[in-house]
Amino acid sequence: MNEQHKQHGLEEETDALEWVVAPEQAKERIDKFVTESLEEDVSRSQVQLWIRDGHVKVNGAAVKTNHKCAVGDVIRLVTPEATSVNIEAQPIPLDVYYEDADVIVINKPRGMVVHPAPGHTSGTVVNALMHHCTDLSGINGELRPGIVHRIDKDTSGLLMAAKNDRAHVSLAQQLKDHTVTRKYLALVHGNIPHDQGTVDAPIGRDAADRKMYTVTERNSKHAVTHFRVLERFGNATFVELKLETGRTHQIRVHLKFIGHPLVGDPMYSRGTRGITMDGQALHAATLGFVHPATGESLEFTAPLPEDMELLLASLRTR
Repeated sequence: MNEQHKQHGLEEETDALEWVVAPEQAKERIDKFVTESLEEDVSRSQVQLWIRDGHVKVNGAAVKTNHKCAVGDVIRLVTPEATSVNIEAQPIPLDVYYEDADVIVINKPRGMVVHPAPGHTSGTVVNALMHHCTDLSGINGELRPGIVHRIDKDTSGLLMAAKNDRAHVSLAQQLKDHTVTRKYLALVHGNIPHDQGTVDAPIGRDAADRKMYTVTERNSKHAVTHFRVLERFGNATFVELKLETGRTHQIRVHLKFIGHPLVGDPMYSRGTRGITMDGQALHAATLGFVHPATGESLEFTAPLPEDMELLLASLRTR
């Protein structure tokens, strides 16, 4: 395992994360270091709260949010235990692809939010999982039990959730180590000239609109997306995308960056004319990981949703 991203003490604290500061990370603020070290998209303000509450320690000691890291410092984060909240368990049908005592894999429909948030307190994947499962991991806190990663509301496809904390730690580490296979199918505007390629461009919040993300060097995170052209339609291209990292809106931002925004994307394809779709043409088609208990390699594939199939069929007949 990479020395920079180790996890220790799982027998005592399954939700503990530990890193060692490398030379290139020296003099970074502790809140920035932790935020950028986490695979999941946790806000810097949330990390600052954890630091203030003593959940982040440097060489065993609590520090302030503006503490500067030094080479060799051991940074340890123990995320707060999930608190008891009233998340409504709702009998929402789930398209279950795999389930055992440790993990569940579902095929999320387009339009369904993954976890409760202001404005979306019901009808989410978490509400459905709370009804379907007797228990879920609590590492992600009160509003996201079991959720290891997420896909956007308007993206369909495969999503895994942990049913206990040990499984959550294993799956989260696999995501951090970039060993989880995540392949998406997408329809984009324009004709991508190359048969395959890689977009390696850092992503951070858009200074002009905090709800959006953009390619930027400022307060950004490393992001890599590989693409392969499957079919061309002149004014549109059908592609397979493989995530190496998993930043918020990564595929959507990278596609816009290379001049081929996602068809139907309400945020990043504004003003794009031509092909339209009710919802964005992005589907999480393949998900592969190592089972957290058995060590078995598992991989699942979900077919395109009907609306994307119909759109592609109409393009083929033009």
